[in-house]
Amino acid sequence: PATHALAITGIAGPGGGSEQKPVGTVFVALAIQGSPTLVRRFFNPFDRETFKYVPSQQALEMLRRSLLRSPTFPPPPLTSQG
Repeated sequence: PATHALAITGIAGPGGGSEQKPVGTVFVALAIQGSPTLVRRFFNPFDRETFKYVPSQQALEMLRRSLLRSPTFPPPPLTSQG
């Protein structure tokens, strides 16, 4: 079963923004089993193509940093059964 999950949502534009959430706003969530969900808000005022790429990297960086702080990281090596 999965112990970590990432979610990304945002407003890539060109329309759909508001004063509270302008075009370029992104929310990234990281859920870890047994921990509170971490949600970060980013503002990425890029073109659509870059906008789609940057939040994915922000999410993966959140996950990477979380794993590096984890007392169970790195996971134990796989062993062969048999």
